[in-house]
Amino acid sequence: MGIFQRVGRPAILAASRSPRLRRTAERLPVTRKVVDRFVAGETIPDALYTVGALRDSGRFVTVDYLGEDTSSVDDAERTVQAYLALLDGLARRGDADTTVRPLEVSLKLSALGQALPRDGEKIAYENAHTICAKAREVGAWVTVDAEDHTTTDSTLAIVRDLRTEFDWLGTVLQAYLHRTEADCREFAASGARIRLCKGAYDEPASVAYRDAADVTDSYLRCLRVLMAGSGYPMVASHDPVIIDAVPALAREFGRGVDGFEYQMLYNIRDAEQRRLAEAGNHVRVYVPFGDEWYGYFVRRLAERPANLMFFLRALAERR
Repeated sequence: MGIFQRVGRPAILAASRSPRLRRTAERLPVTRKVVDRFVAGETIPDALYTVGALRDSGRFVTVDYLGEDTSSVDDAERTVQAYLALLDGLARRGDADTTVRPLEVSLKLSALGQALPRDGEKIAYENAHTICAKAREVGAWVTVDAEDHTTTDSTLAIVRDLRTEFDWLGTVLQAYLHRTEADCREFAASGARIRLCKGAYDEPASVAYRDAADVTDSYLRCLRVLMAGSGYPMVASHDPVIIDAVPALAREFGRGVDGFEYQMLYNIRDAEQRRLAEAGNHVRVYVPFGDEWYGYFVRRLAERPANLMFFLRALAERR
């Protein structure tokens, strides 16, 4: 395991939970420059502008209104209203597709009240249901994001309940968790849309693979399960090893262009996104926006040494 994975990544992820470091980062002018690389602005018009540019380039989108760990019912309701306004804006594009929908929103259940002390799961379910109903109305999809492993059972239970009414609802599974191959088998058998990612939280060895090579091996095993199933795999990775493995898996299991998609983050490996899209593949870009950007931003720094170096160069240029 490299020094970045062993030392750097856990230290950066610990910073994502520090209110003091968050306040410091938010006061640094240079932070805004780097955040703009990963976050498509703070307002719905900002997000819609980015959506338009990505769609013009032939890519699909999923839009995430940033925020997590909501501590009040009122904050959760504000998140719901933001998503409803966003979906109204997406509807005006008239961009629905009956097979694979180019427009989607991504939700974190913790932003919808999941961890509230009284009836948190019920509140999150009801809020997610409201957003799903609006998405159905405007012809968009919804995918429920994954968070740290302590929320996985609750999140998947809510997803199962929602899928009884919204069978197109997707969810995220994280390949670094030991449990994920079994979860892939369950959801692939039920025909679900699954976004498979490596995982972005600092999880203990008791529940997650810690070595980068072990995570990649787990990802490829899980992807094979999804490709063999009856659902819709969403290959969320920037790793060339994984991307290069996809065409052979798609051929092996008879999946055409509409049978899976690639997913990448906004402004990360943009040239590769364009290459895949120009080759006729479905490529969906994860577009985050909003002023609650700190946790997302720090997790992006922790994912790749290149992202951290970009930030450090920006700091050096400021001096």
